[in-house]
Amino acid sequence: MTRPLDGITVVALEHAIAAPLCTRQLADLGARVIKVERPGSGDFARAYDTRVNGMSSHFVWTNRSKESLTLDLKHPEALAALRQLLAQTDVLVQNLAPGAAARLGLSYAALQADHPRLIVCDISGYGADGPYRDKKAYDLLIQSEAGFLSVTGSPDAPAKAGNSVADIAAGMYAYSSILAALLQRGKTGQGAHIDLSMLEALGEWMGYPMYYAYQGAAPPPRAGAAHASIYPYGPFATGDGGSVMLGLQNEREWQLFCTLVLQDAQCASDPRFDTNARRSEHRAALQAIIEQAFASLGSAQVMARLDQAQIANARVNDMAGLWAHPQLAARGRWQDVPTPAGQVPALLPPGRNNRFDYRMDPVPAVGQHTEAILRALGHDTGSLARLRAQAAI
Repeated sequence: MTRPLDGITVVALEHAIAAPLCTRQLADLGARVIKVERPGSGDFARAYDTRVNGMSSHFVWTNRSKESLTLDLKHPEALAALRQLLAQTDVLVQNLAPGAAARLGLSYAALQADHPRLIVCDISGYGADGPYRDKKAYDLLIQSEAGFLSVTGSPDAPAKAGNSVADIAAGMYAYSSILAALLQRGKTGQGAHIDLSMLEALGEWMGYPMYYAYQGAAPPPRAGAAHASIYPYGPFATGDGGSVMLGLQNEREWQLFCTLVLQDAQCASDPRFDTNARRSEHRAALQAIIEQAFASLGSAQVMARLDQAQIANARVNDMAGLWAHPQLAARGRWQDVPTPAGQVPALLPPGRNNRFDYRMDPVPAVGQHTEAILRALGHDTGSLARLRAQAAI
């Protein structure tokens, strides 16, 4: 089957998470992604941990289906080789330190005249201008700047997200922006410049709490794993030591919850709880009633009652629970991917498409494709040996 991005070449000057996640998704759709890494050590995310057969969990997740080309871009011949490669490239993605790509002559402005069809996507913490332009930006710092920490955690203390939510937001918007630019190029024949900031990406995801606090109103309170403004909506302890996540959305569900789950129909008309606003105001009292009702039941029994009442519910899974999730297994969502340390399972990309299969090719070793790529650009054995001796590749 033909994939949507077959024939598209992407060069990625990338590290960490935001840009690699973007380009891996382009590779999922068939693009050829050439990842430019430092000679020797490669992308520093390769050394974040050793949890996947000695490899980094972050790196394995975001770098399958790519080719690894090692170049020291401070070396003139290495930079010249990259410029040769750009003549055959559709998309350049970079998340180097602020200003680094421009200093190498790799800005959109510098490249546009020679490569009018090239799409350049610059991913940074704060964008290409403004007073924060040159500030370093890491995921947790952007979570802080975007107000994310102010609405997560417990009433006593903020908490960061358990994954790289700012990087992921930026990577997803870079991915969708590049797809839009490719569609636009198909109409106009012209490339584009995408200036994407982590702050703006996560800021978009903060839309609900921003509007909730519109014109100086009180922001959503930090409510742990519970919902800040809907109750009951969150985790509740059960008698077997487990926990069940449940969520009510309207008054019809509240009536069913009291009758079928709590088995206390009178609770539905208790004046403390007869609207969502009152339930949220008196959540401590209602939590005590719910957990008393659940104390004699195991998690499976509670979930059975919730299912009977058609109340949304979920297990509070850990990572082992996600690996073993029966729904993912039943839908065939796992596929083995080769790596330098052997096969590892990987989730197929979201969105099963009946017209093509996603590309699920190996995670590359550092510089695994350097020789083949440079030979295709005209370098011979002697040239490659000299560049290696100079640590340029």
